[in-house]
Amino acid sequence: MDALHATLLVLLSIFLSTSPPVQGNAELRALMELKSSLDPENNLLKSWTFNGDPCDGSFEGIACNQHLKVANISLQGKRLTGKLSPAVAELKCLSGLYLHYNSLSGEIPQEITNLTELSDLYLNVNNFSGEIPAGIGSMAGLQVMDLCCNSLTGKIPKSIGSLKKLSVLSLQHNKLTGEVPWSLGNLSTLSRIDLSFNDLSGTIPKTLANIPQLETLDLRNNTLSGFVPPGLEKLNERFQFENNTGLCGIGFPSLRACSAFDDSTIELKQPQGEKDTDKSTLHNISDSVYLKSHCNQTHCHKPSSKLPQVALISSVITVTITLFGAGLLTFLRYRRRKQKISNTAEISEGRLSTDQQKDFRASPLMSLAYTKEWDPLGDSRNGAEFSQEPHHLFVVNSSFRFNLEEVESATQCFSEANLLSRNSFTSVFKGVLRDGSLVAIRSINISSCKNEEVEFMNGLKLLSSMSHENLVRLRGFCCSRGRGECFLIYDFASKGKLSRFLDLQESETGRVLAWPARVSIIKGIAKGIAYLHGSDQEKKHAIVHRNISVEKILLDEQFNPLIADSGLHNLLADDLVFSALKTSAAMGYLAPEYVTTGRFTEKTDVFAFGVIILQILSGKLMLTSSLRIAAENGEHCGFIDEHLGEGFDITEAVALARMGISCTQEIPNNRPNIESLLREINCMKSE
Repeated sequence: MDALHATLLVLLSIFLSTSPPVQGNAELRALMELKSSLDPENNLLKSWTFNGDPCDGSFEGIACNQHLKVANISLQGKRLTGKLSPAVAELKCLSGLYLHYNSLSGEIPQEITNLTELSDLYLNVNNFSGEIPAGIGSMAGLQVMDLCCNSLTGKIPKSIGSLKKLSVLSLQHNKLTGEVPWSLGNLSTLSRIDLSFNDLSGTIPKTLANIPQLETLDLRNNTLSGFVPPGLEKLNERFQFENNTGLCGIGFPSLRACSAFDDSTIELKQPQGEKDTDKSTLHNISDSVYLKSHCNQTHCHKPSSKLPQVALISSVITVTITLFGAGLLTFLRYRRRKQKISNTAEISEGRLSTDQQKDFRASPLMSLAYTKEWDPLGDSRNGAEFSQEPHHLFVVNSSFRFNLEEVESATQCFSEANLLSRNSFTSVFKGVLRDGSLVAIRSINISSCKNEEVEFMNGLKLLSSMSHENLVRLRGFCCSRGRGECFLIYDFASKGKLSRFLDLQESETGRVLAWPARVSIIKGIAKGIAYLHGSDQEKKHAIVHRNISVEKILLDEQFNPLIADSGLHNLLADDLVFSALKTSAAMGYLAPEYVTTGRFTEKTDVFAFGVIILQILSGKLMLTSSLRIAAENGEHCGFIDEHLGEGFDITEAVALARMGISCTQEIPNNRPNIESLLREINCMKSE
């Protein structure tokens, strides 16, 4: 009998060991359904199989908790092109969902609101459409919600005000409409709110100023109006509200003062549907700011009620007359200025129609073109050019200035045969100057440039002042009123982009970079970044590139690396800077902290440099987890380009690989600075 019991126990143990728990089966089915939705072509998630175990490390991007339940899905930057399946809601213990920097489309499924344990939701930088799920307020554990940079529509759900643990709310760069919910003021843990670049309307809720831990509030590029709560002044420059022409207030230097009309448009009553707003906050509004337009007639005496009405009517009449006079004066000045512009316009630019002139004149470059002190096509001031008083923002000698005739001659009138690249906002042409030197000429449409003239001028000054052997040199510039374009003239890099020498099966060159050349390129890139970060002896510059990648590293005839587009973000409009980042982010160059902070630091450049090191060593554009593990462990056979054969130095390879890994640490403070990296590279034996 004992033998029988023992046999039964053995059989039972075998059965239990070979049969996964019921919950495990359910999660496996959910993951496989999720896979078919995220990766319909089965090109990227091949490690997810019905025969596999999600918790043994074989499923790419899956991590489990101590109870062997799926806790994290990390598939950011994997080039996924499918949709997000409702099956994700079957992963009841999911705490982190990281699908950012992909090309996912469709709507965010309503079922996702059932994930009450989820703390991190990153769906940013995709192509999601539709509305934010209305029931999202039921996700009680949510701490970070980043849905930015999609095509989401509709209103921001008021239920977000129920997420008591929420610290980061990023909804920028979507198509959201409606008002900013007052309920956000209920969230005492919120530290960052970014609602910029949408189509939000209405006023800024006063409750936002009461959030104790709020550090950043970005409301730029919406259609908000009305009085800005004075309490937001404590955020200083971390409160951004530009391009909301209807806003007014006091205490903000760049904000216009409110008029009686602004005050009368501000409703004292709580917005319809905002039932969870603390009504006590509504009674703290100063009578000097808000007009008391509502009165219970049963408690008002008729004689005393007429006086405010008379005063109000008198105020309206007075303001109307004042505004009419100001408008008439502005119109007369505009006519006089237009007449002056017409008289000073160059004959060669006279081909523009009236409509074209109106469009161009709204741009900062057009203002510069019409300013006598800054005449890019003229020869005034004996070769020196100054911006408007009182500050001389930009000084440049005549050798730095090109005229349109020189640019057209260099490019053979922008011949398609000389076109090197083109996208939605810029084109790059190969050109030959009159002295025979080769150049690359980048054309930028006026509408793609900074809105503020001062910002654009400072950016141009910065570009012209940078000079280093590992930066692409800016030879000069030209701004054409007639073409509506600005041209930046750079030295030409004959070998092209570094990316052309990686992934040889897809390479345009088919040429393998020798080991000494790879080490030299890495060293040169480090020297260029060090110059940008101000590590040279003069410490003349201290700027962050923001967008370093193998696409931005050019090679000259001797294979010396040249960092391109340094400081270019200082010229371009914010939305174009972001669109440029989107591509590099999908390739893994953007440091993870940018998602939550929205800020660039020197350590974000170091992160990108680390990715480039690993790409140069491996000869591959896309880095895999196995390659990273091999680099961490110093297993050179797992991360060195197989095309090199044995033609590399093992000691140098291992040292450089570990540099790449240290640069790409998730926590910024764990990454080295560029100066220490450069010293370490210089200490390696000579090539």
